[in-house]
Amino acid sequence: MTQVSGKQRGRIFVALALVAVLVTACSGAGSATKDAARSYDTLPEQAGHPKNGGTVTVALTPGLSPNFIYPYPPASANGTVIGRGLMWRSLYRPSGEGDKIVDAGSSLAEDPAYSPDRKTVTIKMKHYKWSDGAPVTAGDVVFSLALLKAALAESPANWSFYTPGQFPDGVTAKATTPDTLTLGLKTAYNPSYLLSMLTLLYVMPSTQWNIARAGGPHLDYTKPKNATAIYKYLTKESGAQSTFASNPLWQVVNGPYRLKSFDSTTGSFSLVPNKSYSGPGTSRLDQIDFKAFTSAAAVLNQFKAGNLTVGTLDSGFIAQIPALKAKGYNVYGAPAPARFDSLTINFKNTVDNFGKVISQAYVRQALQRLIDQRGYIASRGIYNGAGSLNYSTAGSDSPYPPRFGDNPPYPHDPAAAEKLLTDNGWKVVPDGSTTCVRPGTGPGECGAGIPQGQTISFTLASANTPAYVGARDVAFASAAKRLGIEVKIVTKALNYMYANYGNTFAPAKKNEWAMQDNGSLYLAAGYPSSNTVFNTGGSFNLGGFQDAEADKLIDASTFGADAKVLSTEVTRLAEDLPVLFLPTPHTLVVWKDTLSGPPASFKALLSFLYAPEQWYFHG
Repeated sequence: MTQVSGKQRGRIFVALALVAVLVTACSGAGSATKDAARSYDTLPEQAGHPKNGGTVTVALTPGLSPNFIYPYPPASANGTVIGRGLMWRSLYRPSGEGDKIVDAGSSLAEDPAYSPDRKTVTIKMKHYKWSDGAPVTAGDVVFSLALLKAALAESPANWSFYTPGQFPDGVTAKATTPDTLTLGLKTAYNPSYLLSMLTLLYVMPSTQWNIARAGGPHLDYTKPKNATAIYKYLTKESGAQSTFASNPLWQVVNGPYRLKSFDSTTGSFSLVPNKSYSGPGTSRLDQIDFKAFTSAAAVLNQFKAGNLTVGTLDSGFIAQIPALKAKGYNVYGAPAPARFDSLTINFKNTVDNFGKVISQAYVRQALQRLIDQRGYIASRGIYNGAGSLNYSTAGSDSPYPPRFGDNPPYPHDPAAAEKLLTDNGWKVVPDGSTTCVRPGTGPGECGAGIPQGQTISFTLASANTPAYVGARDVAFASAAKRLGIEVKIVTKALNYMYANYGNTFAPAKKNEWAMQDNGSLYLAAGYPSSNTVFNTGGSFNLGGFQDAEADKLIDASTFGADAKVLSTEVTRLAEDLPVLFLPTPHTLVVWKDTLSGPPASFKALLSFLYAPEQWYFHG
C-alpha cells in the first residue's frame, strides 16, 4: 500500500488538447512504441563494491507531497503521510511482490500462529529496537491497535480500509509476554486476509506516545477514553508541519530512518539513518532527500540535469529512456502488483437517470467493449507502449487470477457494443443521440426506470495528472460518441477528487460525477481482496456498487478458511463490472547506475515501497 490518507486508499495519480491525436492514435501507434517495453523490462543485477556514505535524492510523485506525519491521519487531513514505512514499520512489511503478502525478512514479527478455530492468533515479535534503544514490544502493537480503534470511534472515515463490523472491530489484543502478542477474534478471518490487514497496522511507541499533552502523565491506553485523548493529541501535533523535525515525538522511530528536516512550503523532506535500527540492511547512505514536484515534466528535467538519484518516469516521456541510460541511469518498468486502473462508476448518480441506465448489466458490458485496451497501450498519445492488458481486480502476477485467463468476457468490440444496445430496446444513432425506444423490463426492453426517449449522457471526472489519465478518457469519450453516447469530461485536481468524489464520504457530491478516473487502485499484494471496495457498504465503495453474489464471495474470501475462493471473487467482479477496466500502466522506475542494492528493493518501487537502507553507492 502507498503512503496515503484515509480517503485516498492507495490512489496514486488531462490534457483535452490531445483530442485530435487520440481520435486516430488507437488505431495504430507506429514503431516508436511497438517495442517500448524491451527498453526497460530487465531488472539490473546488484553491482559494484559498496561504499559508505552519500546522499540519495528521490523524486516524490508529482502532486502528492506529504502534509502529515502521524501514521494514521484523520480523513480531514486529506493528504499523504511523510516517511511511513521508513520511520515507522507496520507489524508486517508488505512484500511488493504479486505472489507474496509480506516481506518476512523486514517484518517486525514472525509468521502468525492460529488456533484450530482461527479465533486466537499468536504472534512472536522479533528483536527490533526503537531509536532510543528500547525494544519494540507486543505492548507497542496493543497500543497501536488501541489508537486505530480510537480513530475509528471518532469517524469511520479515518481509515479507508475499514468496514464496520470488521477488523479491528471484534479484535482484542494482549501482550502475554513482552515479545508475545495474542489476538482474540470475535469472527474468524481468512489467514491471508488477516495478514494483509496486519501489513496496515503501523507500530508506534507506547511508552513515549501514551500522553495527552506535552509533559503530561503517561496514560493507560487500554482504556478507550485514554486512547481517544492520546489519539487527539498526536493528530493535533501532527498538524503542525513546521515542527515535524523538531518535535521529539516524531524522533522516536522503529524504522531504518528518522526525520532530519521538512519543508512545509513544498513538502520536501530529508531522512537520516536510525542508528538503533535492527532490521535487514546496512544503512550505508548518509541521507535520503525526498523532493516534491508539481509536474512529471519537472521530474524529467531534473533527471536530465543529473540532480535526481531515484524516481519514476511518466510514460509520456518513454522516448527519453535512451537519453537517460546514456546519462547513467537504470530504467526498469512493469505493472505494479495488485494494481488495477478503471473508470469508477457512480451507481447513485441521478442526473439523466444515469443510475438507472448504468445499473443495466448490458449497458456496462457495452461500455467496456468500447475500451480499446490494446490501442490505448500502443498509442503514442496515451500509454506510449508502457502498459499491460487487464480486465480484473487481481492485477499483475496474482496467485488468484480470474478463471477466464487470457479470454476476457468483454474485449474491445464496438459492433458487439452496438448490438447489446439495439437488442435491449435502444435506437443507436452514431455521432448523434442514442435513445430508448422500447421501455420496460421484459426481454428486449431498456430496463427498470428507463423512460421512452431516454438518452445516455453522463459526466466523467478526469484527474489532471498524469497525462495518460486524461488521454485515455478522451479516447473513451470519442468511442462512446461514435455509438451515440455523450461523455462530458470535466478535469479536476487529484486532491479535489480524493476529497469530494466518493459516496461513502461525500454523498452530497454524488451528482457531480457519474464516472471518475483518478488513476490507480492498489489492493494487497499477494491477496487482492475487494473487501471495502466492492462489497455493499464497503468504506471505499466510492460508487455504491451492490451485488449479492459479490458480497457473498467477498465474505468468503474475508472470513472463510480457503483462500482460493478469491479467484471466484475476482472472476465475478470482472464479469459483473462494478467499474470499467482500463489497461494497467507500467510504473517506470529510474535510478543512477552508481546506486545499487538487492534487485527486489528496486522492484518494490513499482509499489512505492522504499528500502534505501539496503542501497549503496559504488564506484
